[in-house]
Amino acid sequence: MRCKRWFGSLSAALAVAIAASHAPLHVGGPAFAQEEKPQKTRRVPTMTEATYKKLAEVQEAMDAKNYVGALALLDEMMERSRRYNGNEIGQIYNMYAFAHFSNDDIPKAIKAYETVLAQGEDIPEGLELSTLDNLSKFYFMEENFKESLRYTQLWMNKTGDPGPGAYIFLGQIYYQLNDFPASIVQIERGIAIAQERALDVRENWWMLLRYLYFETEDWNNVLRILKILVQDYPKREYWLQLAGVYGQLGEEKKQMYAYEAADVAGFINRERDLITYHGLMMQEQVPWRAAKQLQRAVDAEAVAPTSRHLQALGQALQLSQEVDKAIPVYEQAGAKSDDGEILARLAALYLEKDEFEKCSSSAERALEKGGLHNALTAKLVRGQCEFYRHRLDAARRIFVSLRTDARQAKNRGMERNASRWISYIGSEARRRRELEQAI
Repeated sequence: MRCKRWFGSLSAALAVAIAASHAPLHVGGPAFAQEEKPQKTRRVPTMTEATYKKLAEVQEAMDAKNYVGALALLDEMMERSRRYNGNEIGQIYNMYAFAHFSNDDIPKAIKAYETVLAQGEDIPEGLELSTLDNLSKFYFMEENFKESLRYTQLWMNKTGDPGPGAYIFLGQIYYQLNDFPASIVQIERGIAIAQERALDVRENWWMLLRYLYFETEDWNNVLRILKILVQDYPKREYWLQLAGVYGQLGEEKKQMYAYEAADVAGFINRERDLITYHGLMMQEQVPWRAAKQLQRAVDAEAVAPTSRHLQALGQALQLSQEVDKAIPVYEQAGAKSDDGEILARLAALYLEKDEFEKCSSSAERALEKGGLHNALTAKLVRGQCEFYRHRLDAARRIFVSLRTDARQAKNRGMERNASRWISYIGSEARRRRELEQAI
């Protein structure tokens, strides 16, 4: 069982992680610029004053969010493209890219940025780096992950110290390419760099890494990440996921402890979780705690008092030697049940307490409702209760019927048991008659 319900879809976590790892897109400004290594000065053609003024007009239009107007000005400039050197062409198409991006036209923005790069060493290093970085992001947005990977690697090779966010983004690309091992390597590297530099490790980085380890079924690392998450970001989902993984590994005691910690933190308040927690305590043989927890949940109306839930409460009370408290709970459960199974259990309990009239009534109702796992045993209990009520004729009729049913079911053990009771009742009847005659 892969237990997908613990983790759900990656889409939300991935979307958050992508957004967190992307630096804002700025015209001429590289993402992760603060982490960029110093570059040797590149000799680039000089921009003329006329071109500078035109680009300033375009920038004013963009600042005013008049992107249509900005594009019109750029088109007007390119009508005289023969006048421009490579640096000027690069700056113009950098403006084009930003305007198209602002108009939500990513394909045209990509084309413009590729034209920027086509100018080679005529553009400044900073513009080249920002263009490579923006292309990696845009191709990712367009779900062209191979091109996104190519441009990301080009950018990272040219910048000396890309910082943790770049490795996180690279890990996201590998994830989209279904190369989970490579993705894990990059995410772990990004987190390690952040920790070395005393930078914050974002919650969504851990979430993405946890998901990747889950997909590769590396349970030890899933546990490692979840322990970090419950310590640094204590949330209901992380505690329950931690408990779920312990259950997956067959470590039920640790699973119960995880639920216990979540309960103390106030996270175990949904019916399904409360019932699971109750079941774990029963499995770990602490029925008194299980009964107390489930009783509290039923009283608080956090768990519906259904037949199944009340039966579970009755069992916990019974195993806790709280039989007097268990009996009324079983009565409620039996009244709500569609079959007679709980009433049969209740009849056996009454038999142990020597409450034979209630025992007989419960067994009779159980047999009438039907749906029993072992109707022969319920009939046996009813016969015994009738006997101990000194209703020998009624008891004998029940045991004779039981013997017939057992014979038809080919249950030789029950058939012999019924025959012994019939013989015993006959002997007891004779003894009582002789006693009466003697008196």
